[in-house]
Amino acid sequence: MNLKEALKLADRIVFEKTGQHLDDVQEAVLKGTLERDTYKHIAKDFDCSESSVRKVGSELWQILSEEFGEDVSKSNVRSAMQRFQISQVSNFAQGDVVAIGNFNICGEARHPPNIPNSHPPNQETSHQDLSEMPKLGNFFDRTPQLQTLTNWILQQNSSLIALIGTSGIGKTTLAVQLVQQIKDEFEYVIWCNFDTSPTLGEFEAHLIQFFSHSQKQDLPTANQKALPLIKYLQKHRCLVVLDDIHNLFSSGELAGKYKPEYEEYRSLFKKIEKISHPSCFLLIGWEQPREVTQIKNQNTQINTLQLKGLDIAAAREILRDYGLADIDNYSALIHRYQGNPLWLKSVATLIQELGGCVTELFPDDTILLPEDLKDVLQQQCDRLSELEKQVLSLLAKASGAIDLTQLLENSRIPAPDLVNALQSLSRRCLIEQQGNFYTISPVLRQYAIAAM
Repeated sequence: MNLKEALKLADRIVFEKTGQHLDDVQEAVLKGTLERDTYKHIAKDFDCSESSVRKVGSELWQILSEEFGEDVSKSNVRSAMQRFQISQVSNFAQGDVVAIGNFNICGEARHPPNIPNSHPPNQETSHQDLSEMPKLGNFFDRTPQLQTLTNWILQQNSSLIALIGTSGIGKTTLAVQLVQQIKDEFEYVIWCNFDTSPTLGEFEAHLIQFFSHSQKQDLPTANQKALPLIKYLQKHRCLVVLDDIHNLFSSGELAGKYKPEYEEYRSLFKKIEKISHPSCFLLIGWEQPREVTQIKNQNTQINTLQLKGLDIAAAREILRDYGLADIDNYSALIHRYQGNPLWLKSVATLIQELGGCVTELFPDDTILLPEDLKDVLQQQCDRLSELEKQVLSLLAKASGAIDLTQLLENSRIPAPDLVNALQSLSRRCLIEQQGNFYTISPVLRQYAIAAM
């Protein structure tokens, strides 16, 4: 089956299902997909938006799914058409049709039947285990961050990305939106929630079971042994998302120190960084592995994105949901809570329950700390070492930004320990640095003064 025949097959199926032939955009999407173009490239060639192309593609894959009796997506339409063709040609003996080049060609097999990896490296499959991925709720504008992550993954082929930020800032929500947009560019996609903190052995076994089980579904007659994890990552383009990665690290220690039972993850992340492969690991959490911070400046395939708060326009949409978009000084309220979606929802709930008048009873710089917000802050602060708590208390008591010299003068902490604590707090996204000056958010300052 060549490209012309593939388009003809799709046109016939679409006509049977809808009563209309492939339109120009549908044909461009299918043709571009079979030629391994990205949606972005197809949109550029056809002079339309990427979102329009994605929508047309999604509708087309749904039509083909109904006809083929399997889930069809951008990443597996080629192999799905191959399987459908084989199922329709019943008079061909087994082995008379082999997959090479662009599509199936009738003739002798190019590879001996029992040689591992006899399938061409570009043969595509599509398997997604997103059962642990949260549902996408309200998504507020994060276009620049989405573009950055998409570029790192699809254009720069980053092998390891850390998405970090304070609790409630929107890391997981952003990652869900990202996965929804780019999942069809991968052969395998899996989302793993690390709330349960699996050991490395358990985690690797889970991934290998996912990869090998999916392959057995594609090749029911194959009798292949499970490969080491890194071999799957090298052989296929995989997207692996690890949410709440901070659960691997010890509380009461500086940021990124593994719990003893999870030390082996260090070797996995180093292997992902060192060995050549087309796959990507996306780590989401309050902090990141120390080895990521050590190598990301030396290797463009290792990246870290620290997520900041929403801008005024996006954060105002949260207040609008609570009927507070038009209160006086709404922008000051957003600024005080740093555009953190969870923090804003917490204080907005308090204001709403009190009838909205609470904003008129306190000075503009008042920081309200609802109990649920205190609980959120406590969870993150409970992870700090005693040294970090001392430094955070010093920063909280300062009237504004404070430089390293003043911190040394105001404390009895040895200079090397103070510097390490500042670095760790920065890696946890709990303090901000501007030149030689350090400061903390108004919310965290209020909490630290009361709790530490």
